[in-house]
Amino acid sequence: MAFIIQRNTTYRIPKHPSSPVRHAWDMIKRDHAQVFGAVPTVVMGELEHADVVIRFAVPDDRCPWHPEAFCFRFVKDGGKKELHIAANDELGLVYGMLEYSRKYLGVDPFWFWADLPPEPRSHVEILMIDYDAPEPYVRFRGWFVNDEVCLIGWKEEYPPTREVWEPVFEALLRCGGNMVIPGTDLPKHGIHADLASEMGLWVTHHHAEPLGAEMFLRAYPGMKASYQENPERFEALWEEAIEKQKDRSIVWVLSFRGQGDQPFWAQDPAFDTPEKRGEMISRVVRKQYEMVQAKVANPRCSVALYGEISELYKAGHIHIPDDIIKIWADNGYGKMVSRRNGNENFRIPALPDPQDEGKHGIYYHVTFHDLQASNHLALFPSPARLIRDEVEGAFRAGAKEYVLVNCGNIRPHIYTLDLLRELWMRGEADDKEHLQSFVGRMFPSGRAEQIADLYRDYARRTIVYGPNEDDRAGDEFYHHPARKIVGHWLQGKSDRPLSRLFWATGKVDFPAQVEWFRRKCADAVTGWRELLARIEELLPALPEPDRLRLRDHLQLHVELHLSGCEGFEKLGRSYSAYREGNYPLAFVYASQAMWSYGKGLTALKQAEHGKWLHFYRADWLTNIQSTVHNMDTLRRWLRMHGDSPDFFLWYKQFLMPETEKYIYLENTHRNPLSDDELARRLADYFGE
Repeated sequence: MAFIIQRNTTYRIPKHPSSPVRHAWDMIKRDHAQVFGAVPTVVMGELEHADVVIRFAVPDDRCPWHPEAFCFRFVKDGGKKELHIAANDELGLVYGMLEYSRKYLGVDPFWFWADLPPEPRSHVEILMIDYDAPEPYVRFRGWFVNDEVCLIGWKEEYPPTREVWEPVFEALLRCGGNMVIPGTDLPKHGIHADLASEMGLWVTHHHAEPLGAEMFLRAYPGMKASYQENPERFEALWEEAIEKQKDRSIVWVLSFRGQGDQPFWAQDPAFDTPEKRGEMISRVVRKQYEMVQAKVANPRCSVALYGEISELYKAGHIHIPDDIIKIWADNGYGKMVSRRNGNENFRIPALPDPQDEGKHGIYYHVTFHDLQASNHLALFPSPARLIRDEVEGAFRAGAKEYVLVNCGNIRPHIYTLDLLRELWMRGEADDKEHLQSFVGRMFPSGRAEQIADLYRDYARRTIVYGPNEDDRAGDEFYHHPARKIVGHWLQGKSDRPLSRLFWATGKVDFPAQVEWFRRKCADAVTGWRELLARIEELLPALPEPDRLRLRDHLQLHVELHLSGCEGFEKLGRSYSAYREGNYPLAFVYASQAMWSYGKGLTALKQAEHGKWLHFYRADWLTNIQSTVHNMDTLRRWLRMHGDSPDFFLWYKQFLMPETEKYIYLENTHRNPLSDDELARRLADYFGE
């Protein structure tokens, strides 16, 4: 027998719905209107018939009893049929409503971020088969909205308003997530944390802001940020944070790092041994734990074993109670090992040992910002298989109580976020099947196999810069090292190596460092051009919505890599020409580097259509605009080498007709060519 949902379907919701249920109901109303063209009717009377009834479960429902469980029950009320969405708790009710939206109304979890509205329909037929929601594999599942400069710069208001945050939290809930760190060091008066709680999410904290407390130096400017010397001031901040959040769903982060997300011993050198550092962290964690327990019944607490804290814990210097979730972190490139710190890359395994007791979880990056080779604007640079293998491996090691995913600015990373959705809900994923499913949802008009091949090839084209499987370059690889090279060069330091690039090049002299980057990028250009050509060849065969989606969610990323490779390759050529004393040619190459990097800005601008206007204007981290400015500075500096002071000499030497060179009158040839025009004409002259 079929159950029909249509324009006139009526709904009944709980009489006094909680804030999370009200938010979810607003989503259902909008979804119903998008599909059927009319806002649904709400039935108020408890005894009055409604087609879809949203309510809390009763024993006869036999709804599963795990946290956040829900069920669908088809009921006959006299001669009428009803669909009951029932749950034991309010977040379960939210998930039940959103599953109804996904399963029956066809609303994709990333509909907002992928510009993928549900298909309009006259009606939907449903088989009347009861449904019990399976228990998610991971208890606490969420996003850290980190390095969120695009979200910050998207609208004029700061901190970001409800308009920005609601689509973020909605997508997380639709992915089955229940936990969030809502932004990075945003002003406390912002709506982000309040709205996350309103919508039913557990809120957790950045490891540099234990308990979500105010940073010490903000509260006490000018004082020494030493717990050893000022314990009462630290504890006052912690007490204030606990009091403010005690009635909310919080996964409390217990931690002790220094100010500005660095080790506390950077400001307090008295802690000069691992034993002293570990003892201090252990003592602070115990104190914070006791303070939370004094105010909150059965608190959920965690400790982030990030960076140096992981190393101290592994060495046995930190002791944590077993009921505190220990959070292990990947290195920012998807591998569950310690992260690279400058040029140090010890790659210590970052997973619990078999003898580690208690609860464990992971903090995992699908996007990262490290001023080296990470991906911030572009897709994860390694194959999805790496994500699957590392996360499933973490689960097998016992780190399955908690998964926090660094989601960045959401929009550029929906493919990998969708893969993590499947992993945290099911505990496993087939990356090949997931890609086929994802592409089928994103591009419903067809060509799924071709598009899946393009996604697979993306990870094959990324630059391999080291010996490890995760040593693949994201968009920051083309920009931070390039700007460092220009600064080192123009500061007159070319006679010594740039130590901040040893992580990539090894300990070689500066010219060899520049050539290393030039060659890596030059070798990758052909592959990126070929992939871009395949995308452009496919685009005309797609309907406009799918075409726009392919441009925004794959072509943009390819263009960021290609423009970066071309720009860095030209920068390397510029330096070589400079070393040979060929300053006009060096000027040409620097100009071409600037134009190539500028293509990345153009690609970002083209992705800012419709509601996405200004989405990328706050690209302050990869900062393509800064790279363009650096190349412009470089070429202006190079033009000083031989074309100064009149900025007419290269024109006279290379471009002026021979018949004019020796007879022209200076007072009629005093309008120097612009940098762009001179570079273009010199490029033609040199055959470049």
